[in-house]
Amino acid sequence: MELDIFFSPINEIAIEKESIGENISSYLKDKPFPKWENADVVLFGVQESRNSHSNKGCSNGQNKIRESFYKLYSNLEFNVADLGDIQKGSSVEDTYIAVSEVIKDLVSNAKFVIILGGSQDITYANYLGYEKLEQTVNVVSIDDRLDISTDEDLGFSSLNYLNKIVLHQPNYLFNLSQLGYQGYYVKKSQIKLLEDLYFEYLRLGELQDDISLAEPVLRNADILSIDLKALRKSEFCAAQNVGPNGFFANEMCQLMKYAGISDKLSSVGVYDYDHELDFDGSGAELVAQMIYFLIDGFYSRKGDYPSGLKADNIKYVVHHGEIDHNLVFYKSPKSDRWWLEVPYPPRNDFKFERHHLVPCSYVDYQEAMNENIPDVWWKTYRKLN
Repeated sequence: MELDIFFSPINEIAIEKESIGENISSYLKDKPFPKWENADVVLFGVQESRNSHSNKGCSNGQNKIRESFYKLYSNLEFNVADLGDIQKGSSVEDTYIAVSEVIKDLVSNAKFVIILGGSQDITYANYLGYEKLEQTVNVVSIDDRLDISTDEDLGFSSLNYLNKIVLHQPNYLFNLSQLGYQGYYVKKSQIKLLEDLYFEYLRLGELQDDISLAEPVLRNADILSIDLKALRKSEFCAAQNVGPNGFFANEMCQLMKYAGISDKLSSVGVYDYDHELDFDGSGAELVAQMIYFLIDGFYSRKGDYPSGLKADNIKYVVHHGEIDHNLVFYKSPKSDRWWLEVPYPPRNDFKFERHHLVPCSYVDYQEAMNENIPDVWWKTYRKLN
């Protein structure tokens, strides 16, 4: 499918000498559509906010982010294609279809995709692109709230878009992880739902105590969805209902670097930027820096995901007496990152033993040495059952 049918060109942006903008092939008025097949990273905007619960002004503003991003500098040779913007369709569902078709083509061609929203419900359209590829995915959401609900009477919006992903049939979701939620914004029933499905979650306070806890979670993601309201208001005011607590700007940029270096991650959406509230342009500047660290991380990938490459990694075996099982860890000499082997539950009709590798941390290895089974092992084992 020719992707240009989905996109509108962007306005001309002044390009400074030696800036990142010189390495971006952009869809401009009176210019041909970029040859995105030759790019490493593909970026596009989605001008849609009709299903936003409280931030309808976030449908536009992608160009303001671009103006800030294009003027940054890097020693790396970024190779980025900017396809322009998907404008809202006759219905929200039309927009979702367009996004899913674009994602399907880009991901199937091994491109690293960055979406500039729009509202966070576009994450559902992103997920549908993977469904078209029949690809099982892990989704990570960075958000101050948990956008899932047990109330079946609520209409679909950015407040409960995760319902669509979790309940969608056929279902290609293997794991959902929530990073940075603030406990006073989350109901007990929402946490219980995550626990019942063996999904992962880390509170804002836990991550601010040790931001590196997010790295294994992000390393296991296929789709990353970022609600900019996860930032604190003193750091970011270019969205409705930004709270007094949240991530600092540097913490969010560190999360982006962790995401970028993940060999597995293939698409990232940044949502809820409202240019009308961005009076001094600092909001667009922060989003631009987030994208910078994301792409910088992408170009720093080590290619050390151990599937099929176990011989290249250091193996550690810890016997656990309670379950009479060896916990097998792998450490990459390239990056010092850790993985944990989780066995598939035994089946009578399958004679070969199979294992699933999940990212973990050195802390998980220490837990095993202290005769504790890491949470990531239990949750993964139960999901495999």
